[in-house]
Parts: sequence; structure tokens; C-alpha cells
Amino acid sequence: MPPSLSSLLSLTLLISALPTGDSLGLPRWRTASSHTAAQTSADRYVDDSPHQLEDLESSFYQPPQERVVTYVDRRRQAQTVTLTPIPSTQSPTDVSGQSTANTTGSVITTLATEGNPPVQPFPTSLPSISDSTLQPADTTVAPLNGTTVAPRLSVTGTITLPVSTFETVVTSETVASIPVPTVVNVTSIYVASSTYTSDGTVIVTSYAQPTVFRTTATVLSETTIITNVTITNTASIVVSSGTLSSILPTSTEACKFTLGCDTEDVFQPIAVGPPPANIPSVAPHPVPRRGITGMTEPIGTNKFYFNFFLGSQTFPAFVLPYSLSWSKGGGNAQSWGMAVSHIDDSQKVYGPNRTDIPGTPASYFINPLGIQSIIFSAAELGSSTVLTTDTLGDMFGNANLSPTQGSTSYIKIPMVQGMAFVTGLYETLQPEIQTSVFYRSVVSVGRVKGDVYKYRLTLEDGKIWLLYATPSYGVDPNLRLVSSTMLQGLPNWSGLIQVAKLPVGADEQIFDDACGVYPSSGAIGGYATNSTAQYSLSWGKSGPYASNGTLLMYALPHHIQSFDQNTAGKVRQQVQLQTPTKGTATAVVADYWILNEQLQPSMGFEPWRPDTEGVTSLPQQAIDAIQKVAPIEASQDMNAQTNLNSMYYSGKGLSKFAKIVYTMNNLADQQGLAAAALEKLKVAFATFAENRQEFPLYYDTDWKGIVSSASYRTGDPGVDFGNSYYNDHHFHYGYFIHAAAVIGYLDPAWAQANKDYVNALVRDVANPSTLDTYFPIFRSFDWYNGHSWAKGLFETGDGKDEESSSEDAMFAYGLKMWGRTIGDLSMERRGDLMLAVVSRAIQNYFLMENDNKNQPARFIGNKATGILFENKADHVTYFGANLEYVQGIQMIPALPFSTLTRTKKFVQEEWELYFADGAVVPAQNVLGGWKGILFANLATINPQAAWNFFSQENFDPGWIDGGASLTWYLAYTAGLGGVS
Repeated sequence: MPPSLSSLLSLTLLISALPTGDSLGLPRWRTASSHTAAQTSADRYVDDSPHQLEDLESSFYQPPQERVVTYVDRRRQAQTVTLTPIPSTQSPTDVSGQSTANTTGSVITTLATEGNPPVQPFPTSLPSISDSTLQPADTTVAPLNGTTVAPRLSVTGTITLPVSTFETVVTSETVASIPVPTVVNVTSIYVASSTYTSDGTVIVTSYAQPTVFRTTATVLSETTIITNVTITNTASIVVSSGTLSSILPTSTEACKFTLGCDTEDVFQPIAVGPPPANIPSVAPHPVPRRGITGMTEPIGTNKFYFNFFLGSQTFPAFVLPYSLSWSKGGGNAQSWGMAVSHIDDSQKVYGPNRTDIPGTPASYFINPLGIQSIIFSAAELGSSTVLTTDTLGDMFGNANLSPTQGSTSYIKIPMVQGMAFVTGLYETLQPEIQTSVFYRSVVSVGRVKGDVYKYRLTLEDGKIWLLYATPSYGVDPNLRLVSSTMLQGLPNWSGLIQVAKLPVGADEQIFDDACGVYPSSGAIGGYATNSTAQYSLSWGKSGPYASNGTLLMYALPHHIQSFDQNTAGKVRQQVQLQTPTKGTATAVVADYWILNEQLQPSMGFEPWRPDTEGVTSLPQQAIDAIQKVAPIEASQDMNAQTNLNSMYYSGKGLSKFAKIVYTMNNLADQQGLAAAALEKLKVAFATFAENRQEFPLYYDTDWKGIVSSASYRTGDPGVDFGNSYYNDHHFHYGYFIHAAAVIGYLDPAWAQANKDYVNALVRDVANPSTLDTYFPIFRSFDWYNGHSWAKGLFETGDGKDEESSSEDAMFAYGLKMWGRTIGDLSMERRGDLMLAVVSRAIQNYFLMENDNKNQPARFIGNKATGILFENKADHVTYFGANLEYVQGIQMIPALPFSTLTRTKKFVQEEWELYFADGAVVPAQNVLGGWKGILFANLATINPQAAWNFFSQENFDPGWIDGGASLTWYLAYTAGLGGVS
């Protein structure tokens, strides 16, 4: 008969043999004689620091032998387990019926085209007219003079913070409230400075993003509540702008930015109300929210964890430098657990060499899938296992595996980009740490601190993985190697298991020091002055050592380049792992990073080069040429070229005409004609602002975003490039936002009248604040990777992808200029910062100069990555493999930001390789609108040659694509120095 609960709680452990913890891998335990009954109970539930545990004494030293341990788990249940003696080094005795270890995986050699129809990114032939029908308007436009400042959206309210947590247990006949240290991670609190009013009603809310706030109760108090209850005492505080220091009087220094926190906060909310009323709400979305639990807030559709709630749920989540995938009964181990994979550079697979390109670079490179190096599993997992996700945020989320739907036992895998450990939180399961690569040997190292038990796992591929197990109740996990594919622990076990791949030459002590704590959330913050910005990536911490441990995270190359001095000092260069497509990741010991970027506030609508003022006037020769062309192009039927069945094509048309109108008004001295053209453009834009286009926009209440109705009405997921499924929103809406910025600049009253509509498009793609509950945080832009992802709700083996890096930059530029137009300084600086970050990422990962260190040497000869996935790079496009397509898609549109993202060095190398006379594809021989794109790009390094091309007699309008104009190309090339 098992002992009673009360008698169990009066003892620390019942152990048939009591050897020392050091000799048998058991913790050293306090004896009850030196404590009160309540304190003895508390010792089992409060984590001891490593120093306390090492200072405890034990007088029992015996050789390893079988032991029986009885303890009380979190559910107040008596658990008796047998600890079987195991050697310090274990070798497998069988191979579970498998003949070879899986060390090669598989590759996807075909291009996944879901949501990417094979059509050109713009019409290449449009109706043209030979004469102008435009008549000057009686009045001219009145552009903005200087910068206006919009009223700041204000939010006030009450934040409730935990002060102390008490866990209630029964000891004999006394009920005691036991203090447990409570940690709340707070990075910053975003509160606006004035009151936001809608229809006379004050909207009261608040928002805290997880720095460190710690409190610990110090007094025991008796109470009469029932067994197994947790109580959290809280303090409610009314917050307002600038009160962070008073809210957190016991916290560390509030502001971590050397720039200071009294400059412009670049992550202020845009709005907090619903989308415009003329955008109807609709549900359900064609793609269901599969396995997402406990969430009503918006969910990122273009984030790294997307495969876990789509389709089969078996494709990977790329958390970098690792990837995670649900085994779902597959692999050598036939596991139902969560597989962890890491691919070294030597394992990359390359496509056929391009013999048509000098140097014969590989056509693609890809990282194998399906190599299940380590698998978090449990004996209870099988064919009834379910995968769910929860707490899906901008840079983090949780994946959960349960034996059956509704089971209270589970493995929770916190997923955070850059995490050095993959962590599994086990709740009442028998752990099975499996591998499809086969174990060569397992070494039990013993305890490295407190109750953290370390194992060194050597696989058949020669790679070493470190495993750290922290039981919830101090009981040795007793991991036994039962086969070449399985390391098995105790039944009914709860605790923390972490694994990390040991880089070659790395010091294990770095991992020993960092174990027992893991990132559980992530947040961004940032401030900017006129030309300088600092932004932060910070993480909430959990785990038994969260209060006194520091996170170990991996940074990408573009992070390292931007680190401030303090963060750079926390880099550990000796600890590096390869990433699939972002070069080498380097370990950083820090709970937050601060990164610096230079902004370009002088960049406006006019032609521009880095670190210069924009060109506000052109040579007379250029003006004369533009005056002949612009009225003709502005006389085209704007409505016919913009009211299309595609948000992408429509947006490109609106942006094109906006550039024409701007050029006429500000650079070509044609204000009267510009005013007339502007009225036409406003009529064309009104079709969309009033939602009267062929496929009006919907507000999707399932995933919470603004989507085209095209797929709903046609049943085709790929129509309009998959917009209804959240593909390419930053491409599509970026053009609308740019067009609106120009129109609003020329007519400030129009900007205010259309502000809600344009802001809704901005919020869908790049909402900066969780105060806005209608859209997810930064749907497209990935602050960890440094650029956006285009793919939406399509399950894909190689992860998210980005084809047109230049249109990614286009969105950031449009955001910057729209913020300037409406006087939203936070938005303007946020666009500036995004443009700086994406430019850095483009130059590191997409556009490869000859000395690029991040992409494989066998691939950089292509100069552009083509389509960059999370797991591969393919020098191709979704609509064809012509070299002018693959290179040109990274050039459109040619706008002021182009000279920032595309360096002179890169453009020179690319032009000489591909497009110069006698090169692979001479630009002079290219057909259609791609010719104009190539020569506009040439203006970066040879503006005179570019000007000569566009200003030549009998210029063929067919050389201009449907998203561009000869008017702007003349102004652009002349402004960059094409006319002396």
C-alpha cells in the first residue's frame, strides 16, 4: 500500500539506498531536522541555487546500485520510480532493425510554385498614345512645405504586474503559503502622450512589452485555501508616457539605448481602431487555423513557424541555426516526436553548374531535409499524437506535442529565432530522446549545476550534441541508451530537457553556463534621431535559472555588423554554427542586443544618392526632354491601367503615374499640367480607397488581415499572386502607399481624407504595436532575418521565400515617405530604419559581391540569389529563368532608394558579368520592358550612358515596362548625373 500524502509530504525522499548525489547522479538533499515542517515542504518546490546545492553535505557514499525513489509531483501525486544503474559511457547494443544511419536526408529539387503563377511581374506592353490630351488646370497644386507633425495617438490605462506568487501545499494539518521567486520580463512600455478619442469615447488600454522586474515574497502566511492552488498577488499601476522609471523602481536601468529613450520611439502604434468600414469583414478564411490553441489575437501568417499550422504539419520551422519538424512516425526512429536538425556547410547540395555564366556557378544550393539528429519524444506518443501551437508572436511561438487531443501530458517546445538550445518542457511523460542518425555513444557527465544533469551525445555522423536535463523534483532523469535510436528516461517525468549542437572547437563551458534558461518570448524596440537609430532585439526568459542566468543566442552576420559596443563585447566568436542561407551564426551571451543603423533623412521623392541631398532641379536639357514626354504619358487612361483584377498590377500603375505627376510638378516646371494629371490620378486611386475594384478587399477575421477577395470568388489560391492567402502583401500594398505619399504630398487635404485607408494597408503589412489588435506585428518584415518574407499560407518544405528584394525595400521606402506626408514621425523613422536594415540584409544575403562571405563560394558567381528561401537559394524566378529576369527582379522599381540598396561595387560587377557589350546578355539585345529596367539600373554607375539610352531619338516605348515611365527614367538618370 503506498504511503499517505501527508506522510510523504513530511519527508524529503524515501530512498531504499541513500548514496551521495555526486557518486550516483542524485542531488544532495537537505535533512528535515534543520527545518520546520513548512520549510521542509518548501525545499521541494523552490529551486536551489547551484551554490546552495554544492554547499549541502551528505554522508552516504556507496557504489552504483538500483534505487527506488518516491516523490510527490506537481499534481500532489505519489510517484515511485526505480533508478537503474547505468555506466558513465553507454554504447548501443542494437540498431532497431535499421541498417544505415540517415545522414544525408532529402532535397526538394522542384520549385514550389503555390501562390506564384508563372506570369511576369508587370505587363510588358501597354496601349500608348502619341499626343498629349492633357490641359493645364486653372490652379496648381500646393505641395507640403516642411514637415507637419500629426497628433500622437494616445493610450492610457492600467498595467497589472505580478508582485509575488504563492503555491499552496498541505503539510499535516497546516496549510502554508510558500513564497516562490517571481520574475517578470519587461523591455519597455509603449504609451502615447495624449488621449485618443473616437466618437467622443476615450479608448483606455495599455501595453507592456516583456527588461527585468523581479520580486520575491519574504513572509510566510497561513491560510485556509484548498490543496494545489497557485495565487499571484498583483499591483495595479496607472501608466502614462514617461513613467517607466516610477513603474519599475526595483528594476535595472530602464533605458538600454546609448542614444537615449527621449528621442523618437519608432514603434509607436499607427492606429487602434478597426479597418475602414467599406472593407467588409469575412470568415472563414479558405485556410483554417489548424491546431492553434488559446489565441484570439492576430497571428503572423508569414512567420518561421507557419508550417506547424498548415497542411500535414510536417514541414520544418526554421528557427536558425536549427530547424524543427514533426517526425509523425517517420525516419529510422519511427518517432512521433519533434526532430531537431542542423546542417553544416559541407552537407549542402548544389544544382548543376551554369555553363552559360562565366565561372560556372551552381544553379542553386539547398540544405537536406529530414535528417533527424535529435528528436524530443516520449513513450506515450504514437499515432494519436497531436501537434498544436500557441503564443505565436513576432519572433517566437510554442509547439506542443500531446499523446491525444486534450491530454494534460505534453512536450512544449518554445521556438525563438536564434536560440542556442532547443528546449523541451516535459509534463508527466516518459522522455525518449531519439535519433535517426544513430547514437555512437552517450556519456553521462553528471551534474553541471544544481539539478542540471548533462549528457554528451555522439552520433554516427560524428557530430556531438549536448543534452541538459533538469527534473522538476530533483530526481536523476536516469537516461538509458536502450537502442541505437533511443535514449529513454523515467516514467511520469516532468522537467526541462535542452539540446545544443557542439560546434567544432567550441568550449563546452559556454553551454554549461547557459543551460537551465531559455528564451520564451521576443520583442523589438527602437529610437531614432534625425540620422541615427538604435533598435533592440530582446527576449523574455524562463527556466529554473532565469533569475540568475544569461541567454545564449545566435546572431547572423548582419547583426554582428550593427552591434553597439556593449553588445559586441558579448559575442563569442569561438562558438559558431552554419545557417541554411544566412551564412555563419555566432553566439552572443546576452538577454538583449542593441544594434545601430544610419538613417537617410535626406532621401525624398527626387533622384538621390547616399549621403547627399536629393536633386531638386535638373539641367535645362533634361527639363526640355521631360516636357515633351510627360504630358503624353500623363494623358494615358490612368483608370484603364490601374483598375485591374490584381492589387499588384494596380498598385504599380498608381505608383508609376504618381512619379510622373511628381516629376512634372517638382522637376519639369509643368505645374499646371501636373495639377490636371493629379486630378486624374486621384480619381483612379478613389476606385481602391472606396473599395470598388473588380476584386474588392476583405478584412479576414480568422487570420486578421486585409486580403483580396479574388480567391474567395474564384476558388483559385494563386490568383493575384496569392494575395488572398497573404502572399506578397508588402509588394502589392507598398506601391499603393508610395502613390498615396506622392498624392498626399501634392495635396495635403487629400492625405488626411484618405489616411485611414492607406494606414490600413500599412497596418496589414507592418503594424508595429500589439496595441493594435486588428493586425499581427510586422506580418511580412522579419526583424531577426533583416528582410521580409513573401510567402503566406502555403505549406512549403524549404520555408518562406523572397524573390524581389528591391520591392521589399520599396515597401520600407513607401512607409518612410507616407509617414513624412502625414506627419507621423514615428512611422517615417520606422521606414528609415527598416530601409537601413533591409539594405544591409540585401547586401549580405541577396546581392553577392565577389568577396561575399555569407553565401557559398560555388554560388556567389550568380551575383543575385534569385529566390532566397529559408532553406535554399535558387538562381531563377517564378516566371522564367532568363538572366535579365533573375537579375532584373532585384532592380524594380528604380527609385531613390535603389542607390542605397544596390552599391556601386555590386552594380559594376553585375553589369560587367551580364549586361555590358560582349557580356553574357548584353543589355542592348534584351527585349521588352526588361531593357528599360537594366538601363535604369546602369545609372548607378554610368548615368550618362543611361541618359543617352533613354533620351535617344525614336526611343521605343516597348522598352518601358507597365510599372515604369520614360518621364521618370529621364528625370532619374539626369538627376544622378547623366546630363552635364
